[in-house]
Amino acid sequence: MTVDLSGARWFKSSRSASNGQCVEVAFLDGGMFGVRDSKPDEWDAFAVDVYDGEFERRCADRERA
Repeated sequence: MTVDLSGARWFKSSRSASNGQCVEVAFLDGGMFGVRDSKPDEWDAFAVDVYDGEFERRCADRERA
């Protein structure tokens, strides 16, 4: 899937550092959203975890507790 983010309006997380290292989110058409991070190495690790379903497992474990 390809999404055009050229017109996205990005919002910085309130928990982001003031040194420019931040996480931002954009609400997109169709109920989708975009997320970006200014630290590429950490973003790559996060993207791999999402692709591998790491967060789905954590949510499922939390629901069982």
